[in-house]
Amino acid sequence: MTFPPSDYLDLSHTDHRQLFEKAANAWEPLRQIASYLQFRLKPAIHAKLIGKPFVSGAVFVGRGTVIEHGAMVKGPAWIGEGCHIRNGCYIRENVIVGNGVVLGNSCEFKNCIIFDEAQIPHFNYVGDSILGYKSHLGAGVILSNVKLDHSEVTVASGEGWIPTGLKKFGAVLGDRAEVGCNSVLSPGSIIGRNTILYPGSQWRGVAPSDSIAKIRQTFSVVARRDL
Repeated sequence: MTFPPSDYLDLSHTDHRQLFEKAANAWEPLRQIASYLQFRLKPAIHAKLIGKPFVSGAVFVGRGTVIEHGAMVKGPAWIGEGCHIRNGCYIRENVIVGNGVVLGNSCEFKNCIIFDEAQIPHFNYVGDSILGYKSHLGAGVILSNVKLDHSEVTVASGEGWIPTGLKKFGAVLGDRAEVGCNSVLSPGSIIGRNTILYPGSQWRGVAPSDSIAKIRQTFSVVARRDL
């Protein structure tokens, strides 16, 4: 069983589609980000800087992007046009960001590819992951990228466990996927196009496209006895 990039991602919404051209599975480009940036990145800052954010010398930032005071772009990183990098955002090594993306307060990014117009706005961790066009993480969503025993990450599918060859792999979110607030995605999660995960989900495995993963809580309401 394979997970072709074209089943999840519209490659016309990234300027870096060559990373996916030979990939049998959507997560395989994660291995290539570092070498891709090493040979193709031409550092330049065309952004508007508000205050004094930290931007290292190994960074390209496109026109119309705004980087607020308190953000840190460590790099290597390639950030597109018209993005908004908010106060408290931490962009670590090997990050590729498309156009019109929001990277928000208290969010951390590492070894990831983010397609155009994705929104990661509040208290999120995105490590070793790929986020599709117009995908969105609610506040507090964590994409966990390492298993507790540090073994190879596998994808739990209907056909069994699919090896990835990676010890660090968070998630692939298809185009327009929505993940509700305070959800945690276990390593090796695959979320299909247009799919919604309810807030507070603890997700593992593959969510098919055009679906909703619901979670329900049961409450018991009792009268106070100390009044």
